[in-house]
Amino acid sequence: MDLVTPAVEHLQGYARALERGWSPDNTRPEAGLEELQLIAGDPVRFIAQQTDPLGKGPPVKLPDGSTVPRLPGFHRWMWDGEFCGSIGVRWQPGTEALPPHCLGHIGYSVVPWKRRLGYATRALGMLLPDLRPLGLRFVELTAERDNIASHRVIEANGGVRVGTFSKPEAHGGAESFRFRISLA
Repeated sequence: MDLVTPAVEHLQGYARALERGWSPDNTRPEAGLEELQLIAGDPVRFIAQQTDPLGKGPPVKLPDGSTVPRLPGFHRWMWDGEFCGSIGVRWQPGTEALPPHCLGHIGYSVVPWKRRLGYATRALGMLLPDLRPLGLRFVELTAERDNIASHRVIEANGGVRVGTFSKPEAHGGAESFRFRISLA
């Protein structure tokens, strides 16, 4: 499994995963259908928006339907000859702090038919070196208390649990763990 920069040559695989019901947003299953609409409307623009280091793209929709300004960020797609999942990073320039609505620097989602193959663990490990040029000393990731698979992915990449918190109501309010991975 490799990480690839989203590109037109991989878009058909990505769209097939969306058509099978996978969503790149673990908190918003309907995001998959929204992305299919964006792809159908302008596939080249959709690909371009997957890398947005200035945060100039459209607002981000939260699980409660509210929207917030986009942060700088980029996505990579997991690829093993076909689309396997997505991993993305977002940040605020000059600080490790994130706005309260942003649960962590990194989010990932593996398609159901490729889970339990170590792809999320490998993708996170492959992504971390690419983050050092951003000037971040560490990244934070969150996972709900009962998401043991994500805990293991994060811990396998040097993540240490640094606290428990309740997600903001816009994200459903569930009690979750916050992990930190040092980039130093």
